Amino acid sequence: MSNRYIIIMAGGRGERFWPKSRLARPKHLQPIVGETTMLAQTVDRVTELVPAENLIIITNAEQRDIILEDLPQLSPDQVIGEPVGRDTAAAVGLATVLVQAKDPDASFAILPADHVIHDGESYRMVLERAFAAAEDTGALVTIGIKPTEPATGYGYIHFGEVLAEANGAPVYKVQQFVEKPDLPTAQAYLDSKEYFWNAGMFIWRASAIDAELKKQTPELYEGLQKIAIGLASGQSAETVMEEVYPTLKKISIDFAVMENATNVAMVESAFDWDDVGAWPAIERHYPKDADGNVGKGTTIFSQSSNNIVISEGGHLTAVIGAEDFIIVHTKDATLVCHKDKAQEIKGVVSELGKSGDFKHLV
Repeated sequence: MSNRYIIIMAGGRGERFWPKSRLARPKHLQPIVGETTMLAQTVDRVTELVPAENLIIITNAEQRDIILEDLPQLSPDQVIGEPVGRDTAAAVGLATVLVQAKDPDASFAILPADHVIHDGESYRMVLERAFAAAEDTGALVTIGIKPTEPATGYGYIHFGEVLAEANGAPVYKVQQFVEKPDLPTAQAYLDSKEYFWNAGMFIWRASAIDAELKKQTPELYEGLQKIAIGLASGQSAETVMEEVYPTLKKISIDFAVMENATNVAMVESAFDWDDVGAWPAIERHYPKDADGNVGKGTTIFSQSSNNIVISEGGHLTAVIGAEDFIIVHTKDATLVCHKDKAQEIKGVVSELGKSGDFKHLV
């Protein structure tokens, strides 16, 4: 539909995927899973849902040119670079301003750039359902992922009664958003069958999220209105943002709006989903050899099991007598890490930054 828009947030750093992910080309601009970048895969999944010109990427200024290279089908005015990162509430607010400038009666979905979803057809069906729910009810709609395990790395959505139907499927009232739980709590959520994973996908009328931003975070909203006034006067988004954006309150959309809003609804996913948050996740998406090893690139395994090896540039990486390791070889850095230490890769990136070794970060 011509009054529907899709906004993709593509400004993350992907530090847990170092040394493949770098500041200039982080996770969403890498083929972490598949042969094209995560962002390109996200765009491909949604192109049938809205007119080509109704797709907008919100990123940071440093990544804007690379994204335009990665997505040559987009025009420059469809890729907006934030001069500084101000978290997701500012990005959602900016998206609202941009969409309302085009069509005050529009609705839009705001989606992450770096998730793995193989079943594109079901994904589009659920997004269509979410759009219908948002437009019919006026609610702030999110997509809940049915949990398959007591995961402690995701936030959860506690859903309640059925509010309505959209395209033949139920739309549930959201009772509460909850932060990442400990393992016993996650197990209790799973057993109750009343909690879904929060994948950070939101769909709403532009007017509905505008009203909530104004109500719940007036300080941020005031700054956003300055951007709206600048756009209306004919200034480019980049020009007006350069002055206003650094002054915006830094807060996530979950804390700023979603956790306190009373008109939140959820539709259930009907597609596979993985946020591939760290290197161990990729073994879910690549074939393994008889010993459970995943090799991408030129690799050899001997007397080794359950390893993940990524080797670039034709470089041969041979692994002998190793178990449960992550080995990533790039042109200028090599990571050797036990799987159970994967979350600590972010600390290495931090140490490189403190030492001034930016050569291995960009």
